[in-house]
Formats: sequence, structure tokens, C-alpha cells
Amino acid sequence: MIRDFSLIEVLSIVAGVKATVLLSLIAFVGGGVGGLLVALLRTSAGFGMRTAAASFIDFFQGTPMLMQLFLVYYGLPVFGFHVNVWVAASVGLTLHASAFLGDIWRGGIEAVPRGQTEAASALGLSYFHRMIDVVLPQAFRLSLAPTVGFLVQLVKGTSLTAIIGFVELSRSAQIAASTTYRPLLAYGAAGICYFVICFPLSRYASALEKRLAARV
Repeated sequence: MIRDFSLIEVLSIVAGVKATVLLSLIAFVGGGVGGLLVALLRTSAGFGMRTAAASFIDFFQGTPMLMQLFLVYYGLPVFGFHVNVWVAASVGLTLHASAFLGDIWRGGIEAVPRGQTEAASALGLSYFHRMIDVVLPQAFRLSLAPTVGFLVQLVKGTSLTAIIGFVELSRSAQIAASTTYRPLLAYGAAGICYFVICFPLSRYASALEKRLAARV
């Protein structure tokens, strides 16, 4: 049934914005935890752990996010885990974010001058305290700008979850366009919403990069 673009469509798009933001936060927080683990494994002394972390990164950076979502959505039921689209989208994006954040933070860890680690070792600090007290605070500062930049990409990447049935912002706009035959209005509203979310983050990332460059 065709109807005018009304309050129903506006509320649908608003609900899509909420779903997009919530899914982005879940994936970013989960990816942050996973990414830290991946970064620590990638920079560890053990060859096996470094290789496993590198393989994980290579897989998720070398395959389309859409395929990763399909593997989670259709793969988990094969192993007896019947999940809804919220869980599938969250797990898929979290794994994707873990790989990219792990690589970003691995670069930050390796950018910390080696002398800092050697000095901490000379003081008798354990590996845990070397990382927590010396390396990670500096690595976090160096990696903050690309981390925020990745968050922007993650927000936009949530649109792919519509393929597995997740109703986020772009899917809400698609539904509104199909019921009102006002695609320009529906997708235009969705584009504005994406811009409002992503533009401040992009500007913040640029400001962080300039601030870091000024200190170097």
C-alpha cells in the first residue's frame, strides 16, 4: 500500500538511527576488547601467537565484510547456535572490528620507542606492568586518531547488516522508500543522519592527527 511520507516513516528512520548507533557501539566496544587481545598477541614473543593473530587479521582485512556477516549468520546454526539478526550482526561486526583495531593498536605498540620497554625491563617490571604502565598509555595516544577514524567506517559499515535482515538506518530508509515511493526523501533523510553521526567523528579524528603531528 502506497502512502505519503508521514510521521510513521520519520519514526521508522529514527528507530533505524538508534539501531545503527547501538550496533556500532556494541561492535566498537567488543572490537576494542578483542582488538587489544589481538594486538598483544601480535606483538608477543611467541611465534605461534604472533602467527595466529596475523592470520586472524589477514582473514578479516582480506575478505569483504558482507561475506563475514554471511559466515556468522549462516555458519553459527551449523554448529548448533541459532541466533537472531541482532546477535549475528553484533558478532560479525565485533570480529571485523577486532581485526582492524588489533592492527591499528599493534602499530601503536610498535611505535613506542624500544628504549622505553628496555628501561622498564631494567627496572624489573613484569611484562604486565611494562604494558599497562609504560607501553599501552603511549600506544593509546598514538593510535587514538586512526581508532576514531575506524569508528566512522564502522558506523557506515553497519548498513551491510541489512543483507541478513537487520533493520538499521539504511534498511529503514529502504522500507520507507518502498512504501511511499519517495526514495529521494527517504534516502536523503538517511544520508543526513549518517552525516550528522559521522562528520563530527571525522573532524575529531583530523584534529587529533594535527595535534599529534604538532607534538612530533
